[in-house]
Amino acid sequence: MAITRTVHIHEGPGGPFESMFVSDAAAGAQPGILLFPNFFGAKEWDFAKAETLAALGYKVLVVDYYGQGKRGTDMESSGKLLHDFMADRMAVKTRLLDALAELKGLPGVDTGRLGAIGFCAGGKCVLDLARAGADIKAGVSFHGVYDAPPFPNAPITASLMICDGWNDNLCPPEAKTALCKELAQANVDFQFITYSRTGHAFTADDVPLNADRSFGFQPDTNRRSWAAATGFLGEMLG
Repeated sequence: MAITRTVHIHEGPGGPFESMFVSDAAAGAQPGILLFPNFFGAKEWDFAKAETLAALGYKVLVVDYYGQGKRGTDMESSGKLLHDFMADRMAVKTRLLDALAELKGLPGVDTGRLGAIGFCAGGKCVLDLARAGADIKAGVSFHGVYDAPPFPNAPITASLMICDGWNDNLCPPEAKTALCKELAQANVDFQFITYSRTGHAFTADDVPLNADRSFGFQPDTNRRSWAAATGFLGEMLG
């Protein structure tokens, strides 16, 4: 197995974009996965996570959803980038569908077996991609954000897994309930897993867990949610 990283430049509204394709080219056709980063944008952490997925038998496109050269360097700059990106949810929808089209065109991607995972803002991207009616079979959100776009969803055909921290102040109980109601009313095949003693950013191993456990790395939840997610992806894309 020889997993490689290939910079993938693609055009589109708000572009150009500099994503990263991570795969074992010698493996032939494999399921394709979009990986949406947290609000800092595409970075080494995401590329390493993509390599972990590639070792499990997937071809992964780490998505640049901000645009080439636009990356957060701290909480403030990342917050501004995210605010600007999310200000127009219809434009977000277009960008996400464009990223899926890029994945479909990459070598060795089995276009009949597609999925998406995302972290933080990337989890919101996974949900919005599903809400757009994208032809993915599976989507996983890790400590995502749940508010629906201000326009009707397309029929959701993806099966979804939402991995949530109960203490996450960005997603209080009413937000969790609202998302579950939204998906249930749309007859979506979904799992909503909430982890106790866990807050936002529970997969971010460089962020210390704060005193009230509402923000930061939670190693037990990180391990458990990844095991759940990889099992789910294997079921849906295998």
